[in-house]
Amino acid sequence: MATTFTAPLQLTDNAAAVVKQLLQGNVEAPYLRIGVKGGGCSGMAYMLGFDALGEDDDLFDIAGVPVIIKKAHGMYLVGLEVDYQDEGDARGFVFRNPGAEVLG
Repeated sequence: MATTFTAPLQLTDNAAAVVKQLLQGNVEAPYLRIGVKGGGCSGMAYMLGFDALGEDDDLFDIAGVPVIIKKAHGMYLVGLEVDYQDEGDARGFVFRNPGAEVLG
């Protein structure tokens, strides 16, 4: 049985609505996966997709959306806000994390 933890991130109402619509009827990948991946000169990049629950995942209920995050990624997602924008030619998910400023 999976345990539900306090989420390190949040989904806006727009993002949650779009994800809920995309998840409808998805039996093979019934969770929204949010994570990070290493990326060259610009550091880490956020990633988002649909997946099944794995052994190394934490499960969260965020705005009514079942979200999974690899245990090792949680610390990099603290304070993240995921939004969905649909303005003219700009449509898609947007990541905002004021706590992820580059120190140097």
